[in-house]
Amino acid sequence: MSSDVLIASNRGPVSFSLSDDGTLTMRRGGGGLVSGLSEALKGSDLLWVCAALSDGDRGAVRLAPGGRLDQAGHDAGRLRMLDIPPATFHRAYNAVANSTLWFVNHLLYNTPTAPRFDARFRREWASYQEYNGAFALALAEEAAHGAKVMIQDYHLTLAPAMLRAVRPDVRISHFSHTPWAPPEYFSLLPDDVAAEVLSGILGADHAGFLTYRWADAFMDCCAAILGARVDRAARTVTHRGRTTRVGVHGLGVDGDALRARASEPDVEARITALKQQVGDRRLIVRVDRTELSKNIVRGLMAYREFLAEHPEWHGKVVHLAFAYPSRHDLPEYREYTAAVQRCAKEIEDTYATEEWDPLILSVYDDYPRSLAAYRLADVLLVNPIRDGMNLVAKEGPILSSRCALVLSREAGAAAELGADALLVNPFDISGTAAALHEALVMPEDERAERCARLRIAAAALPPRQWLAEQIAALS
Repeated sequence: MSSDVLIASNRGPVSFSLSDDGTLTMRRGGGGLVSGLSEALKGSDLLWVCAALSDGDRGAVRLAPGGRLDQAGHDAGRLRMLDIPPATFHRAYNAVANSTLWFVNHLLYNTPTAPRFDARFRREWASYQEYNGAFALALAEEAAHGAKVMIQDYHLTLAPAMLRAVRPDVRISHFSHTPWAPPEYFSLLPDDVAAEVLSGILGADHAGFLTYRWADAFMDCCAAILGARVDRAARTVTHRGRTTRVGVHGLGVDGDALRARASEPDVEARITALKQQVGDRRLIVRVDRTELSKNIVRGLMAYREFLAEHPEWHGKVVHLAFAYPSRHDLPEYREYTAAVQRCAKEIEDTYATEEWDPLILSVYDDYPRSLAAYRLADVLLVNPIRDGMNLVAKEGPILSSRCALVLSREAGAAAELGADALLVNPFDISGTAAALHEALVMPEDERAERCARLRIAAAALPPRQWLAEQIAALS
């Protein structure tokens, strides 16, 4: 049966692991995009199209008719998973999406040495084209006449134009969950690749972004690189006879759902454990993946400088730094995780005593413990180099009535939360250290008033409403 509304993303709502005896075990998919979309799609009849990421996923797909896991008895909602050849997937996902497009849009390259676009990259780019083509074909097969198709993120920038070419009857949107680079940085990409990415997204009727800043940067790139006609008042881009609307939809948090989850017994147990571990000391909390853009090392260096500048806080404060492993297929990420651990050890070696552990670093994923930390936080540190939104900055104030937010001005969330956060330059370690101190000594009435306003802003566009806006944009 064809579908009237479809969504496409690299990662899906579920994943599978394969045991030694061949048994498949299904679990919830990871990642912020999946979490937000899964919450929004509860109870809907929308069809989700995603890629198989692991051997377990591929095993499940091969047992499902046409990759439709819902038709194979899995409780995963209406879901089609694509069995893209592993080598093609690896090149498209790791080499292009995560090592090229992510690096460009987060301004992460060390330009004296990278990037280098050579013959190997051209083979990788061909795989990225093939990967996007597989999604476009699947969406074309599944979409009813006039269907609405919502394509997600930097993994699938080419799919809108590819789908448009074979199904001109459908309405297409593309949503970017990352920042977008300005033209002078986006132009690091080979000219034809940069043009293909932009033209791919312009195959959509509607291109969505998390903030006006990222949307404006995209339009700037379209004008500078494609020579497209940009109408900033109408927020449209016209290229090759087609016009794409550019929208801004700042994804927020479902406050009621988050509070309910944070009240469950597993979270309460972790609150008890954390209280036993830290006593009545004040808590500075961060929750991140060990992703280069999250800037964890500079955050730890700022905490170290804070301790050096304010010995009166020795024994009275603990930094809970939850840094969960990310993208360990890439050597840059393995080294970054090691750098985080080295910096944490330096702080411990310098300041720890028998009675006081100034830093608790954890590098394994424990979602209930993260929720417990939010509830206990006096200060939440969110200092990315660059971030499309950053939902951690929104989740913390939802769960803590007295959390002071130290927030990077380079996070997309700064556009909505900046007035009541302590904004910092993420590269300024001394400035971040000073903001940590300011947050700790903030008067209680001011702390509560700021947090109340942050809570309202954080829940302004919860996932279900955010998704409804995407669908409405295609009407």
